[in-house]
Amino acid sequence: MSNRGYDVVVDVDAEGDLGHTDLQEDLEFHSSTFDDNPSASKIPPNSSNPFSTSNSTLASKRYLWTLSFYAQFFDVDTSEVLRRCRVAVYPRSNFLDILDDNPDLYGPFWIATTVIFILFITGTISQYLAQRGVEHFAYDFTLLSGASGLIYGYTFVLPVALWGVLRWFGSEGANLLECWALYGYANLIWIPVALISWSPINILNWVFVAVGFAVSALFLVRNLWPLVNATDMRTSRVLLVVVVALHAGLAIAIKEFFFA
Repeated sequence: MSNRGYDVVVDVDAEGDLGHTDLQEDLEFHSSTFDDNPSASKIPPNSSNPFSTSNSTLASKRYLWTLSFYAQFFDVDTSEVLRRCRVAVYPRSNFLDILDDNPDLYGPFWIATTVIFILFITGTISQYLAQRGVEHFAYDFTLLSGASGLIYGYTFVLPVALWGVLRWFGSEGANLLECWALYGYANLIWIPVALISWSPINILNWVFVAVGFAVSALFLVRNLWPLVNATDMRTSRVLLVVVVALHAGLAIAIKEFFFA
């Protein structure tokens, strides 16, 4: 009885006299309908939030206009970014497996930004060496704006178009964040290429750019193949040709615009 509650019903006569009440006849005991466990009546927290993490006690909503919405795409530590960079330069395993369903924008953003500034600096050095003997050398800041438009556009705009095409042709595994991560980390090879392609020897610069194109194109084709292969055979081949052709266009633009 100690584990259950009881309601007491008292039968009161017409005069309201309780003096002669017989507890055996007038008192009735009924089982209580109240539950002793207060937590049983509580509504469980919403677990359907697609942005909830396993280590959070309560699911939190993240809206597009809040910083927390974008912070989740940068939730990666330095050691993990470095590991992904190594895999991007030496593509011996599938990069999507390395991402482990946790693609980030931290690495792609800073890699692209680093490439932009190195292209501007080395492109300026290349122009200076080509104009030796001129009394006054003027910095060409169109190199900086051109590098920004070229690299940021290729890294963040082109993957959106690719993702849209893949979804249109039925590739259910296509993920926009993974496409951004693939193209972002593929840019890593352009950092050493830009650092050594400012020499006045034109054929040597072409060799450096060609090596950078080969490494990054191999990385993209190898990791995009599982996504592209989800479409029909003809479409997958056309998409791979377009991906390689656009990447070749990026390599040629880097060479001609910065190290001509």
